Amino acid sequence: MLVIFDCDGVLVDSEPLANASFSRALKAQGLDWTVEETMRRLMGRSLKSCFEIVEAELGRKLPDDFLEKMQAVTYQSFRDAPLQPVPGVREAVLALQADGLATCVASSGSPEKMRFTLGLTGLWDLFEGRIFSASQVPRGKPFPDLFLHAAIAMDVQPFDCVVVEDSVPGVQAARLAGMRALAYAGAPYADRDSLGAAGGFLFTDMKQLPELVRE
Repeated sequence: MLVIFDCDGVLVDSEPLANASFSRALKAQGLDWTVEETMRRLMGRSLKSCFEIVEAELGRKLPDDFLEKMQAVTYQSFRDAPLQPVPGVREAVLALQADGLATCVASSGSPEKMRFTLGLTGLWDLFEGRIFSASQVPRGKPFPDLFLHAAIAMDVQPFDCVVVEDSVPGVQAARLAGMRALAYAGAPYADRDSLGAAGGFLFTDMKQLPELVRE
């Protein structure tokens, strides 16, 4: 069995910080979305998809340096906070690996961002060499491409994969890939109704994860 982890909001507690930076950057461009609205519309999607949504709202392209400037602010906020692992996730991953289960990461984030956030939180070594990004496939979540890419790379059939997600697009992508979706809903911002409606099995504590995977 292969356990596929999303990164932001599942391994690292980055969603509130990242979306606060995104919201501020969008306001500077004339799009007055709150942090909550930014999360509702964009969380779990690839940057390419996020930019397409934002540019459709604005009716124009974002500046060429928008991403570079926003990421600089976001990364600094991760350093300042500092960014933390999701509570209990390190222990859960180690327990799964001790059981002999394969693990990997498949995230909408870029490889550079995952190296930074997983490195900052001490989780990189748990997954090194088994980290996949939406930048490697034609379509990001909610399409199944990324999870199927991860399964092929890890030489595991989709029906023998469990995905751990915290976003609706991520759960939708897992289900479309024919994989079981465990929806982490322990964060204050979790939209439990939507995660459940998308086909995710809800859980609120990473301590529950090893047992849920074994079921």
